[in-house]
Parts: sequence; C-alpha cells; structure tokens
Amino acid sequence: MTSDPRRIVTPSALSPRQQLADELACSEGEINLARCALLIAKEEYPQLPVELYLARLDQVGEEVKDRLSDETAPLVVLQELVDTLYERRGLRGNSDAYYDPRNSFLNDVLDRGLGIPLTLGVVLLETGWRLGLPVEGVNFPGHFLVRYKGNEVALLVDPFNGGKIHFEDEAQDLLNRVYGGVVRLQDAFLRAASKREILLRMLTNLKGLYVKVGDHVRALAAVERLLMITPTASGESRSRGVILARLGRHKEAADQLEAYLRVSPLAADASRVEKMVRDLREGRDASDDGEIF
Repeated sequence: MTSDPRRIVTPSALSPRQQLADELACSEGEINLARCALLIAKEEYPQLPVELYLARLDQVGEEVKDRLSDETAPLVVLQELVDTLYERRGLRGNSDAYYDPRNSFLNDVLDRGLGIPLTLGVVLLETGWRLGLPVEGVNFPGHFLVRYKGNEVALLVDPFNGGKIHFEDEAQDLLNRVYGGVVRLQDAFLRAASKREILLRMLTNLKGLYVKVGDHVRALAAVERLLMITPTASGESRSRGVILARLGRHKEAADQLEAYLRVSPLAADASRVEKMVRDLREGRDASDDGEIF
C-alpha cells in the first residue's frame, strides 16, 4: 500500500530548522518565544523533547498560581514569580562560566538552573506571560533586562542577578555596572525587544562563542538561522561566506561573498572581500584571510 503524497506533514516530521521557520512565519504576537528557543537548542540536542520543556514552564506558572491563591494584584504576582524562580527553584546567573554555550540553550538553563541574562530573561518572560503579567524584553546594552510595564509604574527586572527589581529611573546605575560609568543612558537602550530581536540576540551570542573557539560548523548553523530571521542582513551574509571558506567549501563561499558585494559594493571591507573571492576562484586558500565578522 503506497502512502498518500497529499498527506499532512506533522511537526515531528520536520527538521528543527523547518519548524523554526514555521514559527518565524507567524506574526509577532503569535510567535512562541520559548518554542523557538528550544528549536534552536534542538539542533544541538536532536532528541530534545520540546513539548516537555514547554510543559515545565507551564508548571512554574501553576506553582505561582497555587501560592497566590486568590491574589491577582500584578505586582504581587510578579514578586511571587521572582521568588519562585530564584529562591525556590534556584535559578541564577552563571558568573563562573559565563561563556559556556549551555547558558544559551533554554533546555540547559531549565535543567541546570544556570544561564546568562538573555536566557534567564526568556524564562522570566514566558512564565510571566503565562500569568498574564505585562512584561517585555529590553535589549539593554551588555545585559538583557525584563520590564514590567504596569498602568502606574514601570519596573526593570534583572534576570541575571537574582531577579532583582529596579525602578526604571535606576537604569543609569545598571548601565554603570556594565560599562563603569563611561556610557550615558539613551532612550534606545530601553526600547522593548521583539521576540525576533530576542532570538537574534540569542543566535548572535552563539555565533560569537563558536567563532571564538573555531567551531565553524556550529558558527555556520547560527549564521544561517540569523539569516532566516533577517534575510537581508549583509553582515551575516558576509559571515556566512567567510565561514564557508574556512570549512573548505570554496565555491559556495565565493558565491556568497559575491552576493554580499552586489548588495554592499561600497562596504568598508569590500576590497578585502574582493581579494578573498579572487583567491577562492583561483584555488588559493583564503579561509584565514583575516577576521571579517
């Protein structure tokens, strides 16, 4: 008996990247941030049970609701959520091994209770949304934050430092801790981050980690998923070409870098990229021609 070619393809039959593409095709409000983060991790952990980890986030929400009983005041709910995540469940920033790639995978963060500001922020956002809290991500320089945006007050929650809550007018103090007082606060630093922007930051972190240690295969995977979110990002197009060259995939690298030059002919690095393309086309090794990331 032959299978029906018109059969519906279930999500489980799709690769993690295809499933991620389906999520990214949704509108901002419909994107499931946690699912996307887990699908990013699933390329590293092919057997990762995405639904099980989503259910664990559901459980956090239910635990908070049980503790609150009939209390619904948003600030009380927020404090109870922070207490549950950081005091009862032991979530904390991984200061000892900040650049461990596991800090960027949501499943590892939930399993180990360790993460960086971004992934800890995703946990806080997703559980907060399950509780109906008006929370949003903030792409604060060097240190992702979560904002509670109430009717009467706006608060900043630091996911890395025990979920500590600050008034928004304390943002300069938070910035000073990262940059030692040499950077002044700008309105753009407190702009709300969309779900796509959060995923971009997550993949950019992974790309940087893998480039630093010379793991070109994983770096390429991160760049290709960055291009899924922002297909016209010329810098990522260039990075893909450079990484392909370093993997020995010279024709693909040259094609990719030529595409970059067509879009960005006046780029500051255009002459370097042109030389790299010539070397690749002429069979010379161009894989180590400087850092063009």
